[in-house]
Amino acid sequence: MSAKPHSMVMLRRNLKHIARNPMAVFNSVMMPIVVMFMFVYMMGGAFDVGVDYVDYATPGLMLLAVCYGLGGTATAVNSDMTKGIINRFKVMDVSRGAVLTGHVVTSVLTNLVAIAALVGVAFLMGFRPSASLLDWFGVVGMVVLIGFAAGWLTIALGLAAKSPETAGMAAVPLVMLPFFSSAIVPAEMMGPGLRQFAEYQPLTPLIETVRGLLNGAPDTGDTVAALAWCAGISLVGYLWASATFNKRA
Repeated sequence: MSAKPHSMVMLRRNLKHIARNPMAVFNSVMMPIVVMFMFVYMMGGAFDVGVDYVDYATPGLMLLAVCYGLGGTATAVNSDMTKGIINRFKVMDVSRGAVLTGHVVTSVLTNLVAIAALVGVAFLMGFRPSASLLDWFGVVGMVVLIGFAAGWLTIALGLAAKSPETAGMAAVPLVMLPFFSSAIVPAEMMGPGLRQFAEYQPLTPLIETVRGLLNGAPDTGDTVAALAWCAGISLVGYLWASATFNKRA
């Protein structure tokens, strides 16, 4: 059997595991919505960003939704490795690449569901983007690319961890990273040091690209930087994950 049918089997398996784990669904879908309510309703009036705060915050919270699901991905792939599931797949002659690809695709699909729910709530809260249909296609494309890159990096972290618990903890810095970007407030409103970090870390151009697309005016520089970061993170994550998987399996 080729790798593609194997990948589909792994995808169905991972989706069933997610459906049976309510906490994973909560973290991936509900937590970003809770954070949106907290920032827009509780703190939004404190931030002068030049536009309605829900319009400013939604793109950043979309990236936050991607990051919130990463802990579950890292834990799942590490559990497969440490609990002997991979050895069973080897006996069954399942493609090694299919195991990792199945986790990546599951992560991307979970991200799309979480972001769709978040955007739906944002519209109920007054979110009014200026994006055209083509811009929306660009937003979806960026979300998929970001999820793909983050998925490979998270899988690499999960494989490198010694246990499922440490794998989940390894993803915590990725969950925190959006808070130190332009997701919540513009980088220029931050203090010295933090401002420079926010400007040059990878999530800021990703967020600004999505924000520009939703505003109907994407910035070329941000878009090029975002695509470069996605490509670089994907490559590093894939090579690291493949090397670790081959070594541990």
